[in-house]
Amino acid sequence: MNQLRFRTRLVLILSLFAIVPAFLLTLLWSGTVSTALPIMSGRSAWDSVAATGQRAIDAARRSPLTPAQRRAIDAHELELRTSVEQARRYSFLASRTVRVVAIAGIAALLVLTGVASRVAGHLSRQLSRPLDELVRWTELIGHGEPLPPAQVARGEGDAQISARTNGTADMTTSRVRGAPEFETLRRSMREMVDELELGRRRAVESERLHAFRESARRVAHELKNPLTPIRFAIDRLRRVAPPEAQEAVDVLAMESSRLDRMAKSFAEFGRLPEGPAADVDAGELVRYTARSSVPPSITLDLQIAENLPRIFGHNGSLSAALSNVLLNAVDELGDGGTIQVRVELAALWGGDAVRIAVLDDGPGIAPELIERIWEPYVTDKPGGTGLGLAIARQAIWAHDGTVEALSTLGKGTEIQFTIPAGNTGPRRG
Repeated sequence: MNQLRFRTRLVLILSLFAIVPAFLLTLLWSGTVSTALPIMSGRSAWDSVAATGQRAIDAARRSPLTPAQRRAIDAHELELRTSVEQARRYSFLASRTVRVVAIAGIAALLVLTGVASRVAGHLSRQLSRPLDELVRWTELIGHGEPLPPAQVARGEGDAQISARTNGTADMTTSRVRGAPEFETLRRSMREMVDELELGRRRAVESERLHAFRESARRVAHELKNPLTPIRFAIDRLRRVAPPEAQEAVDVLAMESSRLDRMAKSFAEFGRLPEGPAADVDAGELVRYTARSSVPPSITLDLQIAENLPRIFGHNGSLSAALSNVLLNAVDELGDGGTIQVRVELAALWGGDAVRIAVLDDGPGIAPELIERIWEPYVTDKPGGTGLGLAIARQAIWAHDGTVEALSTLGKGTEIQFTIPAGNTGPRRG
């Protein structure tokens, strides 16, 4: 009802702007014509002239006149009668013309009213429908619901409008065009919603990671405390144990080493990048990390663009993040395969960025698991902690970057890091 009332007011306002001036002009024109035409006919003046002229002619005829004078008076009398007759005819036509002018004015006013109402209705639709759509969008944003999908082509003109029914969003199709400024506003609102959603996800994930980091720090602390005496005890046992017990000692040594690696992973995950940040050459970082992480049995293809901007951050944490991704790719490939690493210029947060993409031709990741690979403790490797990619994402997020995973079963996986360039420094969170 609010939309109808707004549209009705808009139609009335636009119509009045056109109809009221036209009505006043029509009245003024009709009144002027109806007043001016009788005056211009001069019938009353000609009647007065005819009366006085006839009396003058009668008086002249009673006087002795020559034949020439009598002919002149007769000619003047004929001319006077003719002029009076023409004035009466013009007056008759003028009185009828006033009616015709009035009818034409009313007809023109009706036509103008119809045209004005059509134009006003069109303008009101161009304003009220997009505004109504944007109002509905604000309701969706307020309830945290997604906006209707964007139109594929400008000429289609079909947009999805959400109509609330019993607390649910019913998506219906309506033709909503509006001025180009409304399309700009729609695009800005979509960008705002995307940024809000990204910020909300980042905030939620930041809280989860904070809880995970705190747990990881405690687990690392609890593991490290007994590991040192355990390893000392294993060394003593190795020296004094009989040969038949050496296998058991080796098992203890192997398991204690695994616990030590796990404790280090927990400690690394529970710690954000520390120390002063500095300019990082992304190309050099990728070259060094890739060559030190990928074994000779796997083909390494480096594609590093020229003249890349520098990243301002922590070289150690960025290198560790990339190393974790590369080691995961190596594990997926086994003894053979190809890993391609691309480093290229990208855009992020309205500025320049560097994108690092790691592609492998391994078995790939199932679609239902691709979103969970970044979560802590999610792994399909025997004895794995599931912290490698979680640590990598934590490091990239600490540099205000983004991570993305793309995978196709049977074709391979691509992991992308996009990190802003410049010297604004990483944002902790």
